[in-house]
Amino acid sequence: MNCCSRRDLLKMGSGFLATCLVPAAGWAALLPDGTRRSLSFFNTHTGERLALCYFKDGAYCPDAMRRINHILRDHRTGDVQAMDFRLMDLLYSVHRHVGAGSPFHIISGYRSPKTNARLRKQSSGVAKFSYHMLGRAIDIRLPGHDTRKLRKACMDLKTGGVGYYPRSDFVHVDTGAFRTWNG
Repeated sequence: MNCCSRRDLLKMGSGFLATCLVPAAGWAALLPDGTRRSLSFFNTHTGERLALCYFKDGAYCPDAMRRINHILRDHRTGDVQAMDFRLMDLLYSVHRHVGAGSPFHIISGYRSPKTNARLRKQSSGVAKFSYHMLGRAIDIRLPGHDTRKLRKACMDLKTGGVGYYPRSDFVHVDTGAFRTWNG
């Protein structure tokens, strides 16, 4: 079993600490109170579609969140994880920012630790302590929108992590500390 390097531990610890220190008001500022929020998804691996209202009357809708958790499951193992509600709010804000009418195409939502480890062996672009394993990250496309422009829209919000993977044509967003990178 490989032990984490000091650098890995420092990165993980500082990322966790920064996430804890981000005031809830920072996330709340993305959206006005009381806004009815809807999202739509297309899972590129399973062919499933979902369009629903996930927030109304000042609260997250439990049934809608369960359905979102299901469509964002690890398609390789079938494992389902509760997704971070802030991630849904971030996606809602991105959708509004770009004026999209199409559903988000899901490249990767939740990843089980087993799947993450397997993908990590295949690619240097997979983080050992990925936010995908915590239900706090998603890799997306928006049909009809250039992924460079989608990346810029995500960066403009200055909330969470934004990674750009031009060769695979997707953008990664997560609810960690604000940071950016190119894949």
